[in-house]
Amino acid sequence: MQKKNDPLEKMYRELAEKENGYRAKALKMFPHICGSCGREFSGKNLKELTVHHKDHNHDYNPPDGSNWELLCIYCHDHEHEKHKMKGYGGSEAAVKLGGFSAFEGLDALFSTGGKDEDKS
Repeated sequence: MQKKNDPLEKMYRELAEKENGYRAKALKMFPHICGSCGREFSGKNLKELTVHHKDHNHDYNPPDGSNWELLCIYCHDHEHEKHKMKGYGGSEAAVKLGGFSAFEGLDALFSTGGKDEDKS
């Protein structure tokens, strides 16, 4: 059993209070629909609808909800994975280079080096 003064317990309690604050506001402001896949939520499955911070700053919670969107847990996870793949939250080199590119260097694999392959 943890003490009430335990720093970790305090951090988790404050985070839960903060999340409940903006989540409750977002659920009152927006329809209970995932902003990405369009799935509707009600009753018990409403807990699967999360608040995503568009700018990824959890401390920026304007009262008009302009930094929030409701996403299901799957789309929310996908959104953060896309953010990581762009280089945010990854290495600094990836950010400096403009993020992740699945096709980076692909043209070099198909390069003929200035030679025309059709000539015999």
